[in-house]
Amino acid sequence: MPTPESAAFLAKKPTVPPSFDGVDYEDTPRLKAAQDAILREQWVKCMMARLVREELGKCYYREGVGHLEKCGKLRERYFAALKESQVKGYRFEQQNYLPGDQTGG
Repeated sequence: MPTPESAAFLAKKPTVPPSFDGVDYEDTPRLKAAQDAILREQWVKCMMARLVREELGKCYYREGVGHLEKCGKLRERYFAALKESQVKGYRFEQQNYLPGDQTGG
């Protein structure tokens, strides 16, 4: 069951998707909201990788000698999360944005 989110959290939560699609660069509040959404998404991926790493460490400790067999799924999940868990910022995506480009940064 999801926990209820406070009004203060919901007020700071971005209302725009994490991309520069449809953002007018002259509209400063929307531009800052898009930048904030991109950074939030990157931090969420980083923290997810951190949680998987902690679970992997617990599995290694718990399984001991058999950790190669027992913790394989967590290890693969951690390696997949490592590829996208870097906080790169929004500057590159903002400066090299092509309208209609859905590849992401």
